[in-house]
Amino acid sequence: MPSLTMNTVTDRTTWLRGDRFHCLQPPVSTDRQWRLVLLGPPGVGKGTQARLLEASLGACPLSTAEVFRAVFERSPTLTMAYAQERMNRGLLLADDFVLDLVRNRRACLRCPAGFLLDGFPRTLAQAAALDALLALEHTALDAVISYDLPFPDLIARMTGRRVCPRCHAIYHLASRPPKTSGRCDHCGGELVHLPDDEPTAIRTRLIAYTEATEQVEVYYRRAALLITVSAADDPQLVLARTLALLADRGLPVPARSA
Repeated sequence: MPSLTMNTVTDRTTWLRGDRFHCLQPPVSTDRQWRLVLLGPPGVGKGTQARLLEASLGACPLSTAEVFRAVFERSPTLTMAYAQERMNRGLLLADDFVLDLVRNRRACLRCPAGFLLDGFPRTLAQAAALDALLALEHTALDAVISYDLPFPDLIARMTGRRVCPRCHAIYHLASRPPKTSGRCDHCGGELVHLPDDEPTAIRTRLIAYTEATEQVEVYYRRAALLITVSAADDPQLVLARTLALLADRGLPVPARSA
């Protein structure tokens, strides 16, 4: 299994640009292809956990937020501008719009390294559509991990977040600052404070997320796939908690080095 670190940025050309394009550094095939969905409100640390799970399990992290930003950068149409504006305000995008983008990236659902879906599905219709797409690939999810954190902690995390618009790496001014102030460790890009990380947008996003995904969690709980993980504490402790809960379900989690 590949040994990755938090400084590794996996090439996701196929995910960001669609099935007609291929990753320049294809993911390494693993003996166990993990297929996980990561749920949790904005600021809970899904992106960080995706990177840590990638290092532990070898699965490729796939964030729909990255797709939306990448598509908007390449094609700043009125439709994409509208979608970007809704994202900045923390509002959900139309199911058909989201599903079209994901369908055009169906190759990633059969990634030889497996996948970690972050940001999709967000509604019941999207969850059902994902099941249908996976059925076409003759596969299914291993688990759905829902990260939980109280609202005050979420707001504190999000106001300090900074993002690289080039490679989409995420930092935090307090808990994970860049080595050089204002610059990405990976590509040297200038870090930005996203509009959707402003306090007003944060509150809107948290409320919208809670209302939209409550039924999604019920859907996956009924399917015996849902695992709820407290996102409090250091990210490594959250990772250990996640792996332990996966192991409790009889899934073959690799042993962690001391």
